[in-house]
Amino acid sequence: MKSIGKYIRQYRIEKKFRQEDLAEKAELSPNYIGMIERGEKTPSLETLVAILNALNISADMVLCDVLQTGYQVKSSVLNEKISELSEEDQSRIFDVVDVLIQHSKSSFSVKQQ
Repeated sequence: MKSIGKYIRQYRIEKKFRQEDLAEKAELSPNYIGMIERGEKTPSLETLVAILNALNISADMVLCDVLQTGYQVKSSVLNEKISELSEEDQSRIFDVVDVLIQHSKSSFSVKQQ
């Protein structure tokens, strides 16, 4: 479950929190936060909720690689990030995605034959 720690670290950094800041807000030790972020410890549900509340984020944001609905969550997060870009940048990204989808479909049909 290393991905949970990876996302906790990512959102902690985005919020400009040090491990000490997050630990204080979640009433945990900085060492424990570090172990979670490195994937050495998996937090209990109660601890995870405390961390999520301290970061003011939802569970799906850190569980997207673990849940079966992970791709829907990733798609939603990416859509949000893309919507913040200029129309020109959005168009370029959608063009690249279209090419990747077409390539994927071509590869799939070749494998089927």
